[in-house]
Amino acid sequence: MSEKDTKMKSVLTENRIFNPVDVSPDYAKTGMSMDEYQKLYKRSIEDMEGFWDEQAKSIDWIKPYDKVWEKTDLFPGKWFVGGKLNVAYNCLDRHVKAGNGDRVAIIWEADEPGQVRKFTYTELLKEVSKVANGMRDFGLKKGDRVTIWLPMIPELAIIMLACARIGVIHSIVFGGFSKEAVKDRVKDSDSRLLFTSDETLRAGKTYPKMADVVKIIDDVPTIEHVIVVKRSGNEVPHTDKDIWYDDFIDGMSDECEPEEMDSEDTLFLLYTSGTTGKPKGVKHTTAGYILYTSFTHRVVFNYKEGEVWYCTADIGWITGHSYIIYGPLANGATTLMFESVPTYPDVDRFWDIVERHKVNQFYTAPTAIRALMRHGDEPVNRHDLSSLKVLGTVGEPINPEAWTWYHRVVGKERCPIVDTYWQKM
Repeated sequence: MSEKDTKMKSVLTENRIFNPVDVSPDYAKTGMSMDEYQKLYKRSIEDMEGFWDEQAKSIDWIKPYDKVWEKTDLFPGKWFVGGKLNVAYNCLDRHVKAGNGDRVAIIWEADEPGQVRKFTYTELLKEVSKVANGMRDFGLKKGDRVTIWLPMIPELAIIMLACARIGVIHSIVFGGFSKEAVKDRVKDSDSRLLFTSDETLRAGKTYPKMADVVKIIDDVPTIEHVIVVKRSGNEVPHTDKDIWYDDFIDGMSDECEPEEMDSEDTLFLLYTSGTTGKPKGVKHTTAGYILYTSFTHRVVFNYKEGEVWYCTADIGWITGHSYIIYGPLANGATTLMFESVPTYPDVDRFWDIVERHKVNQFYTAPTAIRALMRHGDEPVNRHDLSSLKVLGTVGEPINPEAWTWYHRVVGKERCPIVDTYWQKM
């Protein structure tokens, strides 16, 4: 190691404190002060039930709960006992009814730069209702399960919200997982439908989806239909259970009455990665989940109405469920979905997206930061990132070198960095 490298390493790893107020005066003025946060945190510890009773007013209830929390033999007990609500209603209908139907709910950035689709809250509600009615037309009802194996395309968000609308439990499989992973999760959950695509587009290349489904369909007899979204448009193999997505929703009404769900009803299943044995399906219930994700999205990231939020995770992971779809949409946010990778077609793709869509909060993983910082400062500096006000990291502890580069080059030493660690798996 050269003398210069030794000095740089010493500078990067020395003990330093970055005070959010000093780093970003604007953030301190418009967001929650440290004193306010400490008071909020203290109240949550000293009066847990009173605290969550206050926070629960931020979501809409079909029927108010009788009790905030009830101790049971199983951790973590029961939350919002007796309450009735619907997650899709909280993510869509209430914003439309409040006069915000024309606000953009989802910005979808495709694999190829410049290919963008936007859905307002009104448009998204209509698309979700069509899919929900399609599932009801096939006889699916509250408590049934479906498996979703899709790339990062708008239909993924639409289908999961449609499931929430009618009480169908979705099990999303990360798009990069193998056909064997899909088969195991379908078998374990007894799914009745499988949503997939003809192929996946990623970094200018196509990858199989239906070609793999054909190989496992005989091993998953609970699957009654395979609903296929046309993404690449290439010729692909088929099964005798296939239905094109467009045909599935053709003729369906764009109005759908939301199902009344109990606070403790299951919203979705998400399987562990299997690194310590057979993947286990983790059940996420309705009220506690939507309240926690919307609360943390709003408070931790200082989200304000009208801002553009960008979480770079894949929806196949819990971070994507929570901080691309459910949390932001419950808060009436504009959330950004990205189909590709941060280095395609060039290593400045993230920063190009931030500039073009005027992103206000940017949330990514330390692994991505380390990969991008290897390309130097220039790919970042060629873009105007002045819209950014908060940066976040998730997925693993961030190392000092990556934090410092993120703070200095991406945040221009003015954006607080929220290093998050969630416990929802």
